[in-house]
Amino acid sequence: MNGEPIVILLAEDENGHAELVRRSLEGAKVANTLIRVADGQEALDYLYRKNGFSDPAKSPWPGIIMLDLRMPRVDGLTVLKSIKADPGLMRIPVVILTTSEAEKDIAEAYDCHANSYLVKPMDFAKFTELMQTLDFYWLAWNKNPL
Repeated sequence: MNGEPIVILLAEDENGHAELVRRSLEGAKVANTLIRVADGQEALDYLYRKNGFSDPAKSPWPGIIMLDLRMPRVDGLTVLKSIKADPGLMRIPVVILTTSEAEKDIAEAYDCHANSYLVKPMDFAKFTELMQTLDFYWLAWNKNPL
């Protein structure tokens, strides 16, 4: 993450929210690659190179993971716990990107070692601003040991 383009893995089941992330990052002129998986099981399959994600050329290693909490099949907290318990994955920054403002969800995400917790604004302009801030912090300024 030293100014070079990285892969952003977005685990988001809502098509509209995924499109907002994509548009916001494009609007911020982010040169990174956004790969979207539609549920928690797909996120785990991607990270563990299973099923349709076994080819590293088609499933490049993410430099950051944006993870929704409420997803079908496997929820975001379960995915987060798996990532942070695995020595090969634990250093990948995981940003929770969710609609939940519940204190319980925030506390549990941080207890499971989330690197950040962001609540999705419903206003497109504010969502774009959030993505630009995310871009500058996590994708440009932050130094990661990977």
